[in-house]
Amino acid sequence: METSGGATSPERQAKRRLPAVAWSCAMATVLALATVAPVAAGNRDELAASRIANVAAATSAASAPPPWSGANVASICRSTPYPSACETALTSSEARSARGRDPFAASVQFAMARATKARSLARNLSAAPAPSGMRDCAELLDISLAQLRAARRRSSADAAGATTWLSAALTNQGTCNDSLAAARAPRAGRNAVRTQVAALAQFISTALALHVKNVKGVAAGGGVTPSAATAATSPNKGTEFPSWLSEHDRRLLESPATNAIVAPDAVVALDGSGTHRSINEAIAAVTAAAAVETEASGGRRGAGGSRSRRVIRVKAGRYKESVSISYRQENVMLVGDGKGKTIIDGNKSVAGGYTTFSSATFAAMGAGFIAKGLSIINSAGPGMGQAVALLVGGDRSVVYQCEIKAYQDTLFTHSNRQFYADDDISGTVDFIFGNSAAVFQRCYIQARRPVRGQQDVVTAQGRADPNQNTGISIHRCRIAAASDLGEAPVYLGRPWKPYSRVAVMESNLDGSVAPAGWLAWPDQPEPSTTLYYGEYRNTGAGAGTKGRVTWTGVHTSMSTADATGFTVKNFIMGDSWLGATGVGYNPGL
Repeated sequence: METSGGATSPERQAKRRLPAVAWSCAMATVLALATVAPVAAGNRDELAASRIANVAAATSAASAPPPWSGANVASICRSTPYPSACETALTSSEARSARGRDPFAASVQFAMARATKARSLARNLSAAPAPSGMRDCAELLDISLAQLRAARRRSSADAAGATTWLSAALTNQGTCNDSLAAARAPRAGRNAVRTQVAALAQFISTALALHVKNVKGVAAGGGVTPSAATAATSPNKGTEFPSWLSEHDRRLLESPATNAIVAPDAVVALDGSGTHRSINEAIAAVTAAAAVETEASGGRRGAGGSRSRRVIRVKAGRYKESVSISYRQENVMLVGDGKGKTIIDGNKSVAGGYTTFSSATFAAMGAGFIAKGLSIINSAGPGMGQAVALLVGGDRSVVYQCEIKAYQDTLFTHSNRQFYADDDISGTVDFIFGNSAAVFQRCYIQARRPVRGQQDVVTAQGRADPNQNTGISIHRCRIAAASDLGEAPVYLGRPWKPYSRVAVMESNLDGSVAPAGWLAWPDQPEPSTTLYYGEYRNTGAGAGTKGRVTWTGVHTSMSTADATGFTVKNFIMGDSWLGATGVGYNPGL
């Protein structure tokens, strides 16, 4: 997606309807049963009559309007972002067959049907061998279908998870739309997919709003800050990990790479001393083995459940490959020999013919992804436009003690819940961007020299819907100039989407940070009043807030309650930390 000012911004599934044929078949069955020749036994007469009544009742229930029809639909939909789309979903045939017959289930059923249609169209148009934005859409619609299914299935048992998956499914539509600008397909095909995806986004937004209203018991839209639960602060210092990490995973992360893993599932080495020479080959091998285990267990493993972790040791060396972990490849952990030792290097870029989404040197869309001790680089160069080093879209992902280095769009925190700790992240334009719920702790964030006409901006957060639980939280980090920055001012962020949300807390900001702090989007000199940019108890020469922009939504002195809402415990967890794991931690500010 192009912008003015010399810089480019970040770019970037079936419930069957009940047709008239089904009605006719059901009625034919009723008539057939009704005209069966009488039998001698009275019990058989009663049985036949019972069968007729049951079929008729089922047919009537399937065709009857849902209990929220009529004026009630308008009332239900009034508080959603797209009332007309909501009414379309709740008066559809999917609404009649929705399990539980509640508005939320109906809206998800309808969104799934629309996603299936859009996916089929995108697949048919994505057969070209060259990199294509249409293939991005087909992949993202696949993922969206899985997320919608998970949200429908787990909406009551895991309300926070369902909010996350619906938020991510909505984000996927925005990424698809951005990629379509680069799609190598006939314009008519692109426009057809774009139309379907735009409509689908409204239906997913409807489902998200209904879910949030059900769970929180408040009007959809709420406030702009995450709910802040009071957190007891532990005096312990040290590494902090989210509670969704198992004790085993925490210990893997805490131990040195050379002795953390006694028996990894695969070892990658360029010199042939491991089980594989390619990281992609190792990922394919270990996830295939996991799939066999899942099949053998009757499907009891996987789907973010109890599937065991697959650990890949990547020995020191420079790996010139584009690494990909699909959304089906869950719980993969890559452990390198450390920053600057195990290097994964790619050079794809938008200027080189790729979409932003497909330019990533390393793309991790599988849930439970963990990386440790790696350098992930996109070496396309500063004048090649968007060129992603690392893209993360897997829920509950952790990136620990890694280096992530590029120029524009270095780190794509695409979607779902993510945690970054002790990482070195460097770039120029919007070099931490996306629409995940991401927390960064103790990271060294460096601004590099941009090309002429570009601005150095740390974040571009893409929250597009008031009900998405997304944002970027930079906590206890250091934001500083790289050695080559020169005199270019550095901005903490600019609002990619209208509900953009970033918090910078208890961090050190050096003098390269511009007094204004935040930068307007080129074509929006008056930023949306619905954004939320917060600062809390930062230090350093760039932490002074007297010269900050005075937009609505900029909070230069966040309250402790608001800041607590952006901590790991509350922002990407919603529950307490695990204790007694042998790792010191602090659950809050």
